[in-house]
Amino acid sequence: MTMRDFAPATSLVDLRFQGHPEYIACYVLHTSRGIALIDPGPSSTLSALEESLRLAGFSFEAVTDVLLTHIHLDHAGATGSIVRDHPDVRVHVHARGARHMVDPTRLLASASRLYGDRMDTLWGEFIAVPTDRVNVLEGGETLALGGRELEVAYTPGHASHHVSYFDPDGGLAFVGDTLGIRIDNRPYVMPVTPPPDIDPARWTESHRKIRAWAPDTLCPTHFGPARPAEAHIDEHEQRLAGWAAGVEEAVATGADAQERARQFALQVQRDIEGVLGKEQAAGYAAGGGLTDSWHGLARYFTKRATKEQQ
Repeated sequence: MTMRDFAPATSLVDLRFQGHPEYIACYVLHTSRGIALIDPGPSSTLSALEESLRLAGFSFEAVTDVLLTHIHLDHAGATGSIVRDHPDVRVHVHARGARHMVDPTRLLASASRLYGDRMDTLWGEFIAVPTDRVNVLEGGETLALGGRELEVAYTPGHASHHVSYFDPDGGLAFVGDTLGIRIDNRPYVMPVTPPPDIDPARWTESHRKIRAWAPDTLCPTHFGPARPAEAHIDEHEQRLAGWAAGVEEAVATGADAQERARQFALQVQRDIEGVLGKEQAAGYAAGGGLTDSWHGLARYFTKRATKEQQ
């Protein structure tokens, strides 16, 4: 549980979610005012984050800002706990997600239906953030963080409230889940498309916005710096299109959803193993929720077909 530098004044903490390495990364920006955290992870890994900061000579007292790419529990769950104990911290989040950080009732009810009695073990507590500590983003802003500037882009597709951040001086794009999973720069990029608000059509524009930054390095939350950026974006875009076409066809033919989701997961698993081998592929499948990804795309195409019929 140590902090690893990978670019000037920029570090990564492996939160070792559920004891597993290379699942969730929290990025640490060092500024003249202290440190900023991008996606601090769930509360269940808060002690791991605290210990990593301590070993690097920091504490939560040094945190000035928390930047959220989106509010899914594996990215944002620890935010309220940090602000509760350090009330001067500012939280940056898209407008569509801000209301759920201030009042997480609906977010937690939805997650509880999915995770049931595993909620606390997986994610820990999710505490509301006071309204006056939230900086609401729309996309297009430039954030000033103690001598560092980050550009903000609205990048939906994985989530309707997703943003990405770009450090033009370092050529670093912090992309959350917009560009999928790529563990330790391995030669496989896997989209992440769980319910409820996957939108392949809007994702195309998000790809374009990140390309327009011309980043040198991508920083996905799952997991770690990825290069070359352009090839990564190409692979994500192509694989997402392939997945979407297959799921759209299955929905149109009325195929059994559970069986098709199972087949989809098996095929993706075989694809990853064909590139990386079984050992390295295991982390992708465990972190990516492959059947969930099928259902997320199926939900999108089912809703679209219903609208067209109406």
